[in-house]
Amino acid sequence: MTDLVSIIIPYFKKKKFINQTVRSIESQTHKRFEVILIYDDPDLSDILYLKKIFKNIKKKKFIINKRNYGAGISRNIGVDKSKGKFIAFLDADDIWHKNKLKEQIKFMKNQNIDFSFSSYSIINNKNQTIKKVIADKNMTYNKLIKSCDIGLSTVIMKSNLFKKHRFPSIKTKEDYALWLKLSKNNITLNGLNKNLSSWRKLNESLSSSTFQKLKDAFTVYNKFLKFNFFKSLIFTIILSYNFIKKRYL
Repeated sequence: MTDLVSIIIPYFKKKKFINQTVRSIESQTHKRFEVILIYDDPDLSDILYLKKIFKNIKKKKFIINKRNYGAGISRNIGVDKSKGKFIAFLDADDIWHKNKLKEQIKFMKNQNIDFSFSSYSIINNKNQTIKKVIADKNMTYNKLIKSCDIGLSTVIMKSNLFKKHRFPSIKTKEDYALWLKLSKNNITLNGLNKNLSSWRKLNESLSSSTFQKLKDAFTVYNKFLKFNFFKSLIFTIILSYNFIKKRYL
């Protein structure tokens, strides 16, 4: 029997794109999965719409948070309710290619690995490809510390990793903090150089969201990696430069 995959989706005001996300799940050639959607918005007006577009997915769970916890904590809640041997993460505006689960799980089983990610496309709000990001076959801690080159919606992990490792409670960069923690604890992060996902880049102004990302990047280095102030600041600058280069240049 094929292995059960638990697909974890935090949801916060992504009504415009979630239908495409759900259709990409339905098209998967690996059919044994459950979807766990964590509704993280105090405004409950999208729930009926979500139930409608998820109606053709047999195994699903809707979890409504009591308040807005953020994506990281919501994913932890979803993992706690999951039953799959594998955990796959998908943001509510991203898209999977139809062989995503099949190809990546085959790769993990053949290589006997616990964590994998893949290459992916960066798309805009019209589904046009802007850029492609190639997965590093062996992402080490020393590489990751300078640039977060692992797309969240490309990641599949074995569920047993979550017995010791969780997403931290920060507004952004929570996935980056977890990947760093895993690599620092000798968990090999294996990249599959196949384009299996599309990450949606939305037009964001240089506003408080940018400041929040810089603040959280500093927190990752200073609080979670225990770097001193100046080292944390230097690595935040390096990370920001590599992010701009990867996304825009």
